[in-house]
Amino acid sequence: IVMNVITIEDYKSTYWPKLDSAIDQLLTQSPGDYIPISYEQIYSCVYKCVCQQHSEQMYSDLIKKITNHLERVSKELQASPPDLYIERFNIALGQYMGALQSIVPLFIYMNKFYIETKLNRDVKDDLIKLFTEHVAEKHIYSLMPLLLDAQSTPFQITPSTMANIVKGLYTLRPEWVQMAPALFSKFIPNILPPAVESELQEYAAQDQKLQRELMQNGFTRGDQSRKRAGEELTYNGSSTCASSRGYR
Repeated sequence: IVMNVITIEDYKSTYWPKLDSAIDQLLTQSPGDYIPISYEQIYSCVYKCVCQQHSEQMYSDLIKKITNHLERVSKELQASPPDLYIERFNIALGQYMGALQSIVPLFIYMNKFYIETKLNRDVKDDLIKLFTEHVAEKHIYSLMPLLLDAQSTPFQITPSTMANIVKGLYTLRPEWVQMAPALFSKFIPNILPPAVESELQEYAAQDQKLQRELMQNGFTRGDQSRKRAGEELTYNGSSTCASSRGYR
């Protein structure tokens, strides 16, 4: 079977718009949403474009599309009031990582026959890096003081939200641990060196202090005031297509 030739005009007018629409829906869906797109149709679009030597253009369009989306996400976060900032960052992080679970498989052919082969990279790594650069890096110095404040005020945010964000930040950039080692150590194993006997009394005193704060706060949300950004932080600063017949 001879595949019809797909010109660059065909790609721009017919094929990329289908991919663009599907990516849009996946990036903006809420958990549990049903997305009315045909995955088989999208796989087919990507496969045909790869076989017709449009991988480089498709990769460029994908990066531009997602970068624009993440820049909008970042601006929305920037406009969030302090009391909603942590939760909204958690939602943005979770929504994006969830979308990648669908977006990455859609571009399996482009990844296999262009990104891995020509660029020696991986599409998932590239898309995670985009979130790091366009969202996390821009907000880490505002987010971290709020996380430290929330940690010192019991029940201000849910433990699951704190865990999701801290683990997510560690995945994006492990060196961010240096900003708040004690916070990261609560959710990431082996961050801090093993405790020594001479420090046990200090740990016990910290536990007693936390218990007193819990009682004083009466399990309320406590003080909602926000520390200045940076406070309590320490910085350290197409033969390929012929061989892919087994794919569907």
